[in-house]
Parts: sequence; C-alpha cells; structure tokens
Amino acid sequence: MVTAATGWDPQQYLRFAGERLRPALDLLARVALEAPAHVVDLGCGAGNITAILKRRFPAAEVTGIDGSTAMLEKAAVAAPDCQFVATDIAAWTPESAPDLIFSNAALHWVGGHDVLFPRLLSMLAPHGVLAVQMPAMHDAPLRRKQLEVAADGPWASVLRGHVSARDILTAGEYWDLLRPHAASLDIWETTYLHPLRGEDAVVEWAAGSSLRPFLEPLTPELQVGFRRAYADALRPHYPPRADGTTLLPFRRLFLLAEA
Repeated sequence: MVTAATGWDPQQYLRFAGERLRPALDLLARVALEAPAHVVDLGCGAGNITAILKRRFPAAEVTGIDGSTAMLEKAAVAAPDCQFVATDIAAWTPESAPDLIFSNAALHWVGGHDVLFPRLLSMLAPHGVLAVQMPAMHDAPLRRKQLEVAADGPWASVLRGHVSARDILTAGEYWDLLRPHAASLDIWETTYLHPLRGEDAVVEWAAGSSLRPFLEPLTPELQVGFRRAYADALRPHYPPRADGTTLLPFRRLFLLAEA
C-alpha cells in the first residue's frame, strides 16, 4: 500500500489547536531535564510546540524539523528565535547529539518504528531524553471509517492503495524495543474526551489530519461526496449530545526514554 502525497493545511489543523496542544503539554510536564543545550522538535508542524519548548528551555538551541513547507512558514512566525529545517522526519539525522528529541503527534505518519525508535534513542547525548506522543486511533471509527468509505464509492479506483497515518505498535512492543537500550523508560496511554462544536465536528477534526490523504487525490466534486459519505458513516459513532456538543474520545500513547 502507498500513502498519498499530502500537503498540510495549517489553518485547518490549528482549528482545534487547544485540543491538539493539551497532550504535548502533558508530555512536556513529564520531561525532567533542567537545562538542555540542544532541543529538537521532530515533526514540528506550525511551530506552536516549538515556541513552547523555547519558553521552557530559553537557553537551549531549539530546532524544528518538518517536511511541510507550508507548516514551516507558519512555524518561523510562531517561533522566530528558533531554527527550522525542512526534511523528511523519518530520515533526519542531527549534526550534533540533542539533549531532547520531542515529537508530538508526528511519528505515526512514518513507518518502520522497529528501526526508527531505537535509532532516535541512539542519537541522543548521554542522559538525553526521547519524548514522543502519538495518536493510538487506528481501531477507532474515526480512522476505520475512512478506509471503509474509501473502498466503496465513485472514488474507490482513485483511492485504491491509499492509506493515512500508519498503525502504531502496542505499548508492550515499544517497551521491548527500547528497554534494552534505555537507562529509563516510561510508557503510558491516555484517552482525552474532546468536546467539539458544530455540524459534523469530527469530520472537521479529521480534515486537519488523517482525512487529508483521502481527499487530496480527488476532484472537488468527489471530495464533497467523500466527506458526505464519511460524515454519514461517523454519525452513529459520534452523536451530538443534548446540548449540541459532540464528544470525541481520542486515545494517545506517550513515551519517555532516557539514553
């Protein structure tokens, strides 16, 4: 299977900026480093987390890494006192060993975690920290229905073989991968209950991230039809509450490994 080439829309992604920011703050709160010299935001996106990392570690050299030019343009504005590098986050190699590699909701877009995660840990300076947060939603209707709708409709031939963010490993598999190489390792999962407002709010959430690879190859007419079919498929799973709020349970996996 192949992943469709995608271009990030910073405005759509940041529509739910507060909800997307909260897990990053929860992860950062568990990073015990006091004065790292070199911090990397791997998959920095629009730079809102990069700016927070710079405020948390003002003396550090903070570098954001991302493959999206549109996102990096926003990032340069959001964190003007940080450096940014446009490159494939899966192939990135630092020029010098970072004290902290921080990655929020990015590494589920790349595969080969059995090789990638030990490699990232090996890049750290002594006692450096790898801090990662990823959605663990591959079994949720939000993600399952994308594949089901893609396979059945006038868009099916265009989308054949296309996938979105990749399935991640289990917590136990990450433990087995990293524990032999880590001085310490902490892995946990949290399910956030996001209260969303507006019509088909879960579709709007997905449109900023996992839905993009399915929409981008389609003509405008097919995009409208696909979104309508996806919204119809989601409604039984994410019904609006009596006050009009739609609750989106969103499970995330967190990982802290010390070199």
